[in-house]
Amino acid sequence: MSRSPEPTPPAELIRRHQRALWRWLRFLGADGPTAEDLVQETFLVVLRGPFEDRGPAATSAWLRAVARNLFLKDRRREARAAAALEEAEAVWLRFRAEDEENGLKDALRACLEELPERGRRVLGLRYEDGWSRARIARELSLGEEGVKSLLARLRKALRACVERRLWA
Repeated sequence: MSRSPEPTPPAELIRRHQRALWRWLRFLGADGPTAEDLVQETFLVVLRGPFEDRGPAATSAWLRAVARNLFLKDRRREARAAAALEEAEAVWLRFRAEDEENGLKDALRACLEELPERGRRVLGLRYEDGWSRARIARELSLGEEGVKSLLARLRKALRACVERRLWA
């Protein structure tokens, strides 16, 4: 009756297969540090679970299979993490845009309040009521070019005021 061979000591098993396993993981696409981590995890599987040494070729194949499965598990986890990060970034940008838009609106309202009555009236006629420059000019007894210049000065003043409020 033949006895089963003595199991290979863990240190010897690691010494024999560590380098080839690391190369296998690098071949699959793992970067160096990840390959090192996965080699360690592979040998932890050997040390934790039932392992039957069936010779160098079978052991090598089994270790590669374990390492490959750990590598795929790592990739799936990375993909989920990347997807979660992308989703988080999209949510952040959406809320950030809403927050910035609200801040912009608040700054614009405050700046409009600082304008003289006549300036607020001209802007209201043009942008709220949709009047043409010619109609505003007739209403205010100004030339059309005067209304154009007044609107340009008001927009410039509002822009400067809003920027000062937002960036100060």
